[in-house]
Amino acid sequence: MDRGVERVFSRSVVVERRFSVGDEGPAGSGAPERIRDAAVARFGRDGFDVGLREIAADAQVSAALVIHHFGSKDALRAACDEHVHAVLVGAKSDAMREASPAAVIAQLATIEQYAPVFAYMVRSLMAGGPPAAAFVDRLVDDAEAYLAAGVEAGTVRPSRDPHGRARALAAMTVGTLLMTELDAAVGRGVAPTQDPATAVVAMSGATIVPGLELYTHGLFTDDRYLQAYLREHQEDA
Repeated sequence: MDRGVERVFSRSVVVERRFSVGDEGPAGSGAPERIRDAAVARFGRDGFDVGLREIAADAQVSAALVIHHFGSKDALRAACDEHVHAVLVGAKSDAMREASPAAVIAQLATIEQYAPVFAYMVRSLMAGGPPAAAFVDRLVDDAEAYLAAGVEAGTVRPSRDPHGRARALAAMTVGTLLMTELDAAVGRGVAPTQDPATAVVAMSGATIVPGLELYTHGLFTDDRYLQAYLREHQEDA
């Protein structure tokens, strides 16, 4: 790993530790959280083939301690999945319930702190297979939960199909993340898996205005397409 990438990776580890419950030394009660945070950052940077020894070194613990706390690398990855989802749904639910739009927009200034989480998400999606499918299912469940929180708070409109709407929004998130990675492969920007902090700031800057426009005003100027679809399917019922 060259020095530039090493600095980026080190910064990602430090940033991700902001989500930790505690830090009480290499073998203290904060060790599981530190191992998990180091794994989120390392998996996001190097993929899921990375060994436990590298993760242990990042967390400043022994590989044996990783096994002691998590049992296996698969179990560690499951813990990472759970943690990433908890971070995302917590942040988005808070935003949906926030009474002040200015306060929500101000949160964008701290978007960099979520960089390791976004890198991890991209790696999970790129890896594919049942773990990735389960990860996306959780994204949909999370989206449905924070949208429901927004509906309850009066900041989000109700939907005829809350689960379907959540799937559509999750698909937009997945697509944006993968497009950012693909763009970087042809020299258009920075890959989330290489420099997650820079990539997530750039991705947010490129999508926030069109996203807010779409969410605020919608796309069509009236409801003719929706009403035509509903009439057709009522006739089919």
